[in-house]
Amino acid sequence: MVDLKRKRGRKPKNAGSDSGGGAETAVDEGAVSANPVETATNGDTQTHRRGRGRLRKVEEVVDRDIAASPERRGHRFPDHNHGELTATVLSGDLRHVAELATAAAKAAPSMDAVVKVFCVHTDPNFSLPWQRKRQYSSSSSGFIISGKRVLTNAHSVEHHTQVKLKKRGSDTKYLATVLSIGTECDIAMLTVNDDEFWEGVSPLEFGDLPALQDAVTVVGYPIGGDTISVTSGVVSRIEILSYVHVSTELLGLQIDAAINSGNSGGPAFNDKGKCVGIAFQSLKHEDAENIGYVIPTPVIMHFIQDYEKNGAYTGFPVIGVEWQKMENPDLRKSVGMAHNQKGVRIRRVEPTAPESNVLKPSDVILSFDGVDIANDGTGPFLHGERIGFSYLVSQKYTGDDARVKVLRKSKTLEFKIKLNAHKRLIPAHIKGKPPSYYIVGGFVFTAVSVPYLRSEYGKDYEFDAPVKLLDKLLHAMAQSIDEQLVVVSQVLVADINIGYEELVNTQVLAFNGKPIKNLKSLANMVEACKEEYMKFDLDYDQIVVLQTKNAKAATSDILAMHCIPSAMSDDLNESCF
Repeated sequence: MVDLKRKRGRKPKNAGSDSGGGAETAVDEGAVSANPVETATNGDTQTHRRGRGRLRKVEEVVDRDIAASPERRGHRFPDHNHGELTATVLSGDLRHVAELATAAAKAAPSMDAVVKVFCVHTDPNFSLPWQRKRQYSSSSSGFIISGKRVLTNAHSVEHHTQVKLKKRGSDTKYLATVLSIGTECDIAMLTVNDDEFWEGVSPLEFGDLPALQDAVTVVGYPIGGDTISVTSGVVSRIEILSYVHVSTELLGLQIDAAINSGNSGGPAFNDKGKCVGIAFQSLKHEDAENIGYVIPTPVIMHFIQDYEKNGAYTGFPVIGVEWQKMENPDLRKSVGMAHNQKGVRIRRVEPTAPESNVLKPSDVILSFDGVDIANDGTGPFLHGERIGFSYLVSQKYTGDDARVKVLRKSKTLEFKIKLNAHKRLIPAHIKGKPPSYYIVGGFVFTAVSVPYLRSEYGKDYEFDAPVKLLDKLLHAMAQSIDEQLVVVSQVLVADINIGYEELVNTQVLAFNGKPIKNLKSLANMVEACKEEYMKFDLDYDQIVVLQTKNAKAATSDILAMHCIPSAMSDDLNESCF
């Protein structure tokens, strides 16, 4: 995996190896040819909130029009209908060769529905939110489904300015429209208005969730060539995975078929020629080989049905609690659990979650929608396996009801709760919108998000960002739906702000004695301020005091000096005075 991406932020560092070193593991998210997008992810299975341990790195497999590396050598299987296709057999056991060849041959008739996705991206500049970065292009894979729609990965078309599709064997690129982007599940839906694009192509059909050791064939347009490529392997693991694009946890398949840059968004076929998943990320580590990940059909169908039901993607709901395992017998006795009772203890309840009115800390969740939960937080799964009970929640839709049985003070209670999307104080993404900002007297205020932290401190932001911001990222809960963590991002030096030049990424707590709820409320209060002085209470017991009239008068000159078009972002300009 080639990584041309430079670390952004105020402390430049040497770029690390993309393949990882020592105990560090890289996971490659989706195959899109060009600079692969990297995102570090951490997970805490006990609380379902991220920790700070340095775990494996997951990379998106996106080919961004860099020099192609030579194709990996492998066995070749003839496709008598469409020419010769490359199929790399990743299993070391030669007994599987015939089975994999059969799976690849059965997938061949469906390969005409696999398309190449060309995208031009223009990413926001979170550190300088009034401008965007230099545009770049990428290529990835996708496939046609019913209803004149195309599925690919969300990271393949993230911050897109133009998307084009090319069918197999065609020399024409067709302009595409993005219908919906599911950031959490890393799936995007496209369409093409030109009827010619849909001629002579049959949409793919979806198959059931495969079992362990079932043969799978991944088809797409990875680096190493311009024609379609086929790699074959088997399903080696089915579990809740961390989706690197925004660090969500959903059901995923681990396979031993190669997934390289450009494979992102391509289908994975079973031995019956039906699509059982979408390739989206791979594991890169010196101690690991040929580990790829596929989005399975339950997650795909959830995305499609969500779009068809609501006309837009509404996301995957969460139960809105942090929980603790109940594996210790003394802990179970202390809360009044009987010998035959199992469950998990609620540590905290999200204040913004609808169930915050019924569920309480120290409640023990015994079952979810009639499915018993074990002391380790798992529930029964297919083929005699067990899986985290968050899988049960992810099968629901935003706004759905669910029945939860809890143990409270030795009494068993049952509640009907409404499920909703997760509201984070520091969001993992901003849904493709440009970042918000507000400037007065040279002070640049913005709301913190994970992309902002990555922009300021690079891919290792979980280790390099200020401790207080990391504590808010990992442990703080939003008290209301519209709450944001507002910081002084930087100070644009001017005479009016002498002595404040070194303020960087410090949280704003209050303005003239009034608490700050979000960036919009701060901008409104500053714009409406008629007092002689403006006082900003910051974290670490710092304060900033500016004379109101002089600070506002100096703002226009500061903006002109730095070629900034406006003192506030468009979303704030529409709502402020």
